[in-house]
Amino acid sequence: MFSMLRHRVACLALVIATAGLTAMAAPALAQDAAKAPPAAAAPAPADAQPAPVAAAPAPAPVAAPAPLTPTVTTETVENPYGLAAMWRQGDFVSKGTLIILIIMSMASWYVIFVKLWEQQKLMKEGAVVRNGFWKANSLREGASKLKQGSAYRYIAETGLDANEHHEGTLTENVDLNTWVTMSVQRAVDAVQSRMQGGLAVLATVGSTAPFVGLFGTVWGIYHALTAIGIAGQASIDKVAGPVGEALIMTAIGLAVAVPAVMGYNWLIRRNKVVMDSVRTFGADVHGVLMGKASAKAAR
Repeated sequence: MFSMLRHRVACLALVIATAGLTAMAAPALAQDAAKAPPAAAAPAPADAQPAPVAAAPAPAPVAAPAPLTPTVTTETVENPYGLAAMWRQGDFVSKGTLIILIIMSMASWYVIFVKLWEQQKLMKEGAVVRNGFWKANSLREGASKLKQGSAYRYIAETGLDANEHHEGTLTENVDLNTWVTMSVQRAVDAVQSRMQGGLAVLATVGSTAPFVGLFGTVWGIYHALTAIGIAGQASIDKVAGPVGEALIMTAIGLAVAVPAVMGYNWLIRRNKVVMDSVRTFGADVHGVLMGKASAKAAR
């Protein structure tokens, strides 16, 4: 039994020694393995199936870029050949011609509007006379009902005054009929003269404005020729300004003349219609006055 125990102790010591040697040799073997070249990979067998390739991950959705707001840059280019440039670059003759055309245009439009207002007023007064004047008991009563300053009232009162005041050494040589006729006719002529006032301005503007504009055109061409002579060559930049100025003057002259001529013809036509009504009223007043005079003479 003692011998068996000794045998087991010897085996245990042998195992411990072997383990110690193995632990001491392990680091040396690891260093030799690191220094040794890598062994060639063993060739894959011919019938070996290739390893499945992993599917590439889907790309993450990229957010759309925000729309860019376009920046609009407005560049203002000054016209070197417009009205403003003509006024800045023009001499006193060009400016004076332009001022004259502007004054003529303003005068013509003023006359057109004023005469239209006067004609419309006289037409309304004629309508009032036709509707109510002849229903009065007497001419004096009918005239007093008309508006103060009315042309029809002026004609009626003139006829009444001539009928009532036919006296004097000189007027006695004229019979009453002729005296009243002359008085009423003078009143009608005065109304006609007032209605025609200002039409001469339209006639003058319509006939002279194109020639004033033509004068500006000639002056602009003169400047163009002067610029060409100074520059020694007929370049477009030397000619465009004066020629453009000349064309603008022509256009302004026509723009002033055409409305004046058209307004003149239109007002003349309307005056004829208005004055026909006034003459008719004057003839009626004369007839009533002569009828009253005849009735008095018969008594």
